[in-house]
Amino acid sequence: MLVLGIDPGTAQTGYGIIQGTPDGSIRLIEYGVIQTQADTVMSDRLLEIYRSLQEIIGRHTIESAAVEKIFFQRNVSTAMSVGQARGVTLLALAERGVEVEEYSPNDIKQAITGYGRAEKAQVQRMVQSLLSMDAIPKPDDAADALAVAICHLQSRTYKKRVGMG
Repeated sequence: MLVLGIDPGTAQTGYGIIQGTPDGSIRLIEYGVIQTQADTVMSDRLLEIYRSLQEIIGRHTIESAAVEKIFFQRNVSTAMSVGQARGVTLLALAERGVEVEEYSPNDIKQAITGYGRAEKAQVQRMVQSLLSMDAIPKPDDAADALAVAICHLQSRTYKKRVGMG
């Protein structure tokens, strides 16, 4: 099963594609970021995110996707722009018929490290280990997207085992 994880943002939207194998291992397929320029109008930045996601989804047969939920932000304008990036992300996935789940940052940390308040570095090291990577994936948004994908794959596997999915 190919799973796409997304960490939405207007400056950088991280994405990671992993494959769950029948023996239970996880294989890294692709990861990176969609970067937009701060001096570009918001509508064009959102269009760039949307088009780039469409292109990424089109390169692979994505069976399921997961998007990180917005956590409480003190900066309202940051929360609004992340919400807009999430919106175009969800639209791109829905338009391609990809089922989507959403996970909070604490859910993702819990799934990856076993501790919902883990530090970012702990999550990144576990992503590196679970995907047998030589180094911690960079940039941070791409590492976060891989963590979202791993969380989702583990959640789906668990739900199937207990008869919930």
